[in-house]
Formats: sequence, structure tokens, C-alpha cells
Amino acid sequence: MMAVENESRTVVVIGAGPAGAIASALLKRKGHDVLVLERQRFPRFSIGESLLSHCLDFIEEAGMLDAIENAGFQIKHGAAFAWGERSTDIDFRDGFTAGKGSTFQVERGKFDKILADEAERQGVEIRYEQQVVAGDFNASHPQLRVKRVNDGEEYLINCSFVLDASGYGRVLPRLLDLERPSDFPARKALFTHVEDHIDSPAFNRERILITTHPQLRDVWYWTIPFSNGRTSIGVVADAKRFEGLGHDPEVCLRELIQQAPSLNSILTNAIWDTPVSSLGGYSANVKQLHGPGYALLGNAAEFLDPVFSSGVTIAMRSASMAAEVLHRQLSGEAVDWQSQFAQPLKRGVDTFRAYVEGWYDGSFQDVIFFENADPHIRRMISSILAGYAWDQSNPYVAEPKRRLKVLAQLCSPTEQGPL
Repeated sequence: MMAVENESRTVVVIGAGPAGAIASALLKRKGHDVLVLERQRFPRFSIGESLLSHCLDFIEEAGMLDAIENAGFQIKHGAAFAWGERSTDIDFRDGFTAGKGSTFQVERGKFDKILADEAERQGVEIRYEQQVVAGDFNASHPQLRVKRVNDGEEYLINCSFVLDASGYGRVLPRLLDLERPSDFPARKALFTHVEDHIDSPAFNRERILITTHPQLRDVWYWTIPFSNGRTSIGVVADAKRFEGLGHDPEVCLRELIQQAPSLNSILTNAIWDTPVSSLGGYSANVKQLHGPGYALLGNAAEFLDPVFSSGVTIAMRSASMAAEVLHRQLSGEAVDWQSQFAQPLKRGVDTFRAYVEGWYDGSFQDVIFFENADPHIRRMISSILAGYAWDQSNPYVAEPKRRLKVLAQLCSPTEQGPL
């Protein structure tokens, strides 16, 4: 593609991942000119492979659901939890909030490419291997400087608005000095894909399995089976937990799995054929979610923790919300990004935050593993774990910290009797 000296577009979306694909398709469907700039070439590897049910609402809104349903991904109905000899599960189909009860576990390279291809099919222009290296938001219209990865040539794009869906790349937060340290502890993840050969009758491929370390409740493992006989496995812990386990990531991951006998037994036949990767210091935050001429979506704005697979849901939710506000703005309406985008988005993020914090301090784990749970409360929790963290009619969404604190006290091992 020939580089242009100075190009004008209406909307530029940075990143062609789930948030970028959804946002660009929604805007295109409303008649707007959209250009997506993606630094990598698809397909490419990414984690965040266990979708929540709420994700499918936005995929459907963007006209992409048929393509995802026909792709052959592993169906997912909920989450299974294991801790020592104890186990339980949550079925998303038995929830409080009206919505989708099932979803998928996906190889993200394939999944993200389908979404991006569907956006292109709907008329969105996506340019791959294009890196945004600078941005000027001081004039009446934003201007981006873009470098082509292949040959290093640079060009300028003037536009009316920029949506940053760059995920962990966090392009605008870095360029505009918007980054703010997360108040979450510095945790680290080790992960890989294996040919699983799982033959345990207790293992349900229609669930993500979340296993808590038998002694260290802040250490947990994910097991995400795919439809092709492979499984994503990983461990998350405070960075200090990895000290003394050696420098080889695979040795470290396998040692930690051996410390969880129930998980080690499930993976006993696994063939480890993929290098183990690590990701540390991933929790992130920003000073603001929007500014003159831009808004931040998904992980480009804030990432909490992978424990409840909330990242892709937050990304897609933010894409849908931003596309609607931007559509009204481009149509000549007066909009307030703070009250119509940032604040309502943050309410759901804060709901997830309360349960993530409760997971690591053990209080939410007490709730999950409580044997005499009230079915109605269980349905409310199920809907949150299915992604419906914005439903204010759910008391455990409307008042997440207070409700969880009271519930955790009732579910504490020191308490007796049913809820």
C-alpha cells in the first residue's frame, strides 16, 4: 500500500482485537467512515480465551454471531472450581439477569481474526502492520503519525475522533501520559497450550476450571479446554511466589501444577509441546477514559486480573458504549463522555473489582465453595460471573462490596448452617 502524506478520515480505531473489531463494525453499520490501524498481522496469539456469556451480546449487536457460532469453538456453560478435595461449579444458564447462558472457549488467534474479518466484510478498512507512533490532540481535530512496520515509512492521518482499542499496547495512555499505577499487587502469570489427552470423567470440557492452590489461596490455575483436544493452562500468583522455583518457565509452571494434586491428575497425560510464556505487571489503570478527540476501550484503559475472564467482556462493553456515544456526537448531538461512557462503564468494572479483590483475600472463595448456598443468591453470583456486572437490579451488582462482605461472613468456615 502506498503511504499517503496527509490523509483525512472520520474515525480511527487503534487495534483490531475484539474491542476494535466490535467498535468499528458498529460505527460502520451506522454509516460512519472508519479506519482501523493494527500493529500486528493476524492471526496472532493472545490470552483471554474463556469468554463470558455477555460477550455474545456485543458480538450479536455487531452482526458477527453467526460467524462465531459456525467456527467450531468449544461451547462453555459456566465455570468449575476446585480447592483441595472440594469442588463446585457455576452454570451460567441458571442466572439472575436475562441474557445468554452459554458462550465459547476460543483460541484467540482464530477468534480475533474472525471478528476482524467480519468487520472488513461489513466495509471497515483495516490496515495491518501499522504502528501509531505519535498523536496530536491539541488542534480541533486529532492527528496521528503512523509508521508502516514493514518499511518504516511514516504518514499522517487527520480525523474527527480516535478510539484506542490497543489492549496491552496501551498506545494513547503511553503517548498522552495517561497511565496511572494500578492499586492491585504485582502478579505474574505463566501459561501455555498443551495437547491435553484428558480422560478424567470428572472433567467437564464445557467449563473453565479454576483451581486454587491447596495451601496458598492467592495462587490459582486456569484450565481452558478447546474443541480440538488442546487446553490452555496457566497459573497466577504474586510475583514473589515464583521465587526459588528456577528460571525456566516450564519447570516453574509444572512444579506449581504438581503442588495441586487434583489438577496434576487431570493433566497427567498432557503433552507439553508449546513453550511456556510469562506475563507480569499486567494490572493497569489510567487517569481518564476520554479526552478531547479520543476515548479508551478495554485493556487500553484498565485491566484488573484474569481470574474471572472479565477482560474481553469489559473490552466489548466499552466498545459498544463508546460507539453509541460517538455515533450521537458525529450526528451533531451534544454528548457528555463522562456521564454517558466513563461513569457507567466504571460501575461494571468496579463490580468485577470487588469480586477480584474478594477472590484474593479469600472471602469470595468462601462464598464459591460454601456447600449450603441459597439458590437465589447463587443465581445472582452466576450472572456476575457470566459478565452481567452492569445489571443494577442485581443486589450483588448494585452494592458489590457491602453485599459480598456480609455474604462472606455467613459463608466463612467458622460459621455454621445455611444462608
